[in-house]
Amino acid sequence: MKKLLIVLILLVLAGAAFAGWIVFGPGPLDFTGGSPVALADYKGPDPSGVPASLKTASPVARGEYLARAADCEACHTVKGGASFAGGLAFKLPFGTLYAPNITPDRETGIGNWSDADFLNAVHKGIARDGTRLYPAFPYAAYTMMSDADALAIKAFLFSLPAVHAPTPPNTFAFPFNQRWLMVFWSAFFNADHRFMPHPDRSPEWNRGAYLAEAMAHCGDCHTPRNLMQALDNRRKFAGAVASGWKAYDITQDKESGIGGWGDDSLAAFLATGHAQGYGTASGPMGEAVDKSLMHLVPQDIKALVAYLRTVPAVSDPALPAPKTAPAPASHREGVAVADARGKAIFAGACAGCHGWTGQSPVLTYATFTGGRAVNDPGARNVAQAIVWGVTREGANGPVVMPAFGQAYSDVEIAAVANYVTARFGAAPSSLTARQVAQIRQQAAQ
Repeated sequence: MKKLLIVLILLVLAGAAFAGWIVFGPGPLDFTGGSPVALADYKGPDPSGVPASLKTASPVARGEYLARAADCEACHTVKGGASFAGGLAFKLPFGTLYAPNITPDRETGIGNWSDADFLNAVHKGIARDGTRLYPAFPYAAYTMMSDADALAIKAFLFSLPAVHAPTPPNTFAFPFNQRWLMVFWSAFFNADHRFMPHPDRSPEWNRGAYLAEAMAHCGDCHTPRNLMQALDNRRKFAGAVASGWKAYDITQDKESGIGGWGDDSLAAFLATGHAQGYGTASGPMGEAVDKSLMHLVPQDIKALVAYLRTVPAVSDPALPAPKTAPAPASHREGVAVADARGKAIFAGACAGCHGWTGQSPVLTYATFTGGRAVNDPGARNVAQAIVWGVTREGANGPVVMPAFGQAYSDVEIAAVANYVTARFGAAPSSLTARQVAQIRQQAAQ
């Protein structure tokens, strides 16, 4: 009996230690060390707010820029629907969550919300009626946003046409449908404090940190999550899956991350969604560029680059260093294909735009060479692009890749995805038809 009691005590202690390890993990900026100060005590240029060119603009104009920086439209707009009217579905392992209407409609939107109501939602994850919001709304990042910036965004949202659009009910299963449980999640994982600049860092770095963490919430896609679905900042920016797509490692690791990218290439990728020799953004990252990043001034893009350069390298052993050399020009050369279907499909549907070398003869955005997606042996993003297509506004005009999900079976899509990674990437993939079927099911509609 005594031995059993000792074992139980050890198990309890081990469980408590594990829970503490999760709950008391580092914050998003803890990696930088130093001694941050309150914004009011910072002697340098204010890292929050809008660029100098908009300092004297109206609250609505400032709010529009900040709403872009915070990427509000992407999550609160359903394809083909009114901007900010909600309804976008997020398919999660425990059900489907729908983004709410944030237009000034008084019945179905936020038209009745006071400034205090809006700040409570942005900083604390609490709606006007006291309902706890799920952390799919990134309030654990937005909590760092200054009051002035949050209220400028509110002014912009209230300038929009009111759209009557009720939010569909969520389909979470018990116990995930119990919103009151978010009280505990917030207590553990929402620091509820505004951004604190680091005096030992440059003004540009502080601006970049504010944009990346308080506004663009980069970690919500690029940082893995722990068992409580909070960001695991021990592996900050090391890559994760977002809306079915792989958000790749953006740490300073030279093989799996962006450590080998030049500053100009990284800035180009953020501002346009394409960097020659490194690939093209698609999926949620493409949308983030189109709806948010491409609208930022060059100085803010440069600040983001400066901040990203300081994020410690975290290696992803599943990702090899990208192959940077083009594939052979002849379709007869290159990889040996066990399943000829992939090559046949590529020849008929893909080669015209992407080319047999991987360097597009039509559009630079369609170039494969050096791209992370084709150098990912998991082939998740290659399959996503084939199934759902790619539609981007594009900094230099629309970018469209047709969706082939209805034209080809799961077996055929797996075959062509595997052919693409084998021909153009550093390591071949072995995607299965079952995995393609799961990709179809996981995508947000």
